[in-house]
Formats: sequence, structure tokens, C-alpha cells
Amino acid sequence: MIYTSLTKMALRLCFEAHKDKVDKGGIPYVFHPFHVAESMTDEITAAVALLHDVVEDTDYTLENLIDMGFPPAVTDALALMTHDKSVPYLEYVAALKNDPVARCVKLADLRHNSDASRLDTVDDEALERLEKYKKAISLLEDSL
Repeated sequence: MIYTSLTKMALRLCFEAHKDKVDKGGIPYVFHPFHVAESMTDEITAAVALLHDVVEDTDYTLENLIDMGFPPAVTDALALMTHDKSVPYLEYVAALKNDPVARCVKLADLRHNSDASRLDTVDDEALERLEKYKKAISLLEDSL
């Protein structure tokens, strides 16, 4: 099935949800999901990439996205990608391994998050985060 307006819907919501936020390097946050989406090869993964932090980091819920018309192919992957903070991080990542959409988007997300050049300074906290991302990438790549 082709969703001709799916990418536009996701772009608009992504921008609306993140327009006032900045990343750890002081750059408008919205550039992160835009960057992740650019590496996707189809409309479903592009939409998931654009929306991958919306439910986790904003007031939007999966129910809101369903009501907006996003299909299950998008919302199911987003449900998996929304980290419940009570679940240890690597367990959360491992749960993505068997879903090709969530795994593909998460790998692109982790690779972009691992780019230390996005940061103004690389302190101990950043190094710990980078090591965590490295383990997560390895875990997901082992499932390919």
C-alpha cells in the first residue's frame, strides 16, 4: 500500500512536536529526526524515523497518532521504539531486533546519536552514552 501523504503528515508532526527543542549541542532538535529519515529507503521507515522521538519525548501519544491517521505499520514500530524507562536500555533495544522497521530506524538513530561531532564537548557523561550506543548498535547488527 502506498501512503501518498504519510511522509508529509510525519514531517509536519515532527516539526510541530520538536520545533522549540534543541539537542545537547544546541542545534534545533528537529534536525535529528530529519537526518535519520534521510537514510530510510521507503515511506514507512521514513515516517517512523521522523516520529521516533515524538511519543517518548513530547505530549503526543500513540493514540493521538492513530487518530491522526498513521497506519499500524508506523504506530506498531513506534510502540516498540518508545522506551519505557522501567525497562533496562539494552533489554529495550533487544526487543526491537525482530521488527525490521524498528530495527532499521533504531540503527540509524543510534548511528546519528553516536556522532560526537554533534556535541560541543565530549565529557565523561557523553563517553558513557557513546559506549551505550555502541553496545546497542552491536546488539542490533548481530540480528541482521
